Amino acid sequence: APWCGPCRTLGPMLEKAVHGAGGKVRMVKINIDENPGVAGQLGVRSIPAVYAFDQGRPVDGFMGAIPESQIKLFIDRLAGADMTAEIEPLLEQAAESIQLGDIGGAAQAYTAVLQLDPTNTKAIAGMARIALSAGDAANAEEILAMAPPEKASDPDIAGVRAALELAGKAADAGDNDELGAQVAANPNDHQTRFEYAEALSARGDLEGASEQLLTIIERNRDWNEGAARTQLLKIFEAAGPMSEVTKQGRRKLSAILFS
Repeated sequence: APWCGPCRTLGPMLEKAVHGAGGKVRMVKINIDENPGVAGQLGVRSIPAVYAFDQGRPVDGFMGAIPESQIKLFIDRLAGADMTAEIEPLLEQAAESIQLGDIGGAAQAYTAVLQLDPTNTKAIAGMARIALSAGDAANAEEILAMAPPEKASDPDIAGVRAALELAGKAADAGDNDELGAQVAANPNDHQTRFEYAEALSARGDLEGASEQLLTIIERNRDWNEGAARTQLLKIFEAAGPMSEVTKQGRRKLSAILFS
């Protein structure tokens, strides 16, 4: 409609993307004021509203103004372009956003990946970790359910499941300060140190938990049938193979075991 400001912003970007599709996509504008019947049939409740049709049937669409990068992805997908080349830069963008603390930017990049590949395990795991970091374990579980059963053992998916398992122990974990004081008073009390590590990991301090478990292994690697090492490996899985927690922890573990 002529009075729609966002429509005037979105229109030129759509036209540019459609032109870049080399004739594989056609664009038609409809004024809802002049064609209220069409708007009603499509269920348009707000504008701008974009619908994609293939052989007369709606196959995709969105409402509202979106960034130009997402518009291009939308049109390229309709044109049948090979979108695999678009995925890796988006995953890199998400990882960079997380490092910068821009969780919203990371979520946007992961969402763009899932629009291209709904079963992408890195994007699913990334969105689940974002939900978990916000304290929403239930939502993290729902996001993980998006992964196909055959990808359940994927390292990224398994890592988030391990993180969920650790976080699930938060309600039963002891007080960090109290356990820390007990460990300081009796450094050879491995059971208390182990409980301290569990409490730290349950509340998201995987680095601190790793240090406590490494201390147990260094002092008595066979304590409680190797429970400290087993728990440490869970932390590495939860943190992810490329995390500093895992890389530094594995180096320290190797130094202890082979010293």
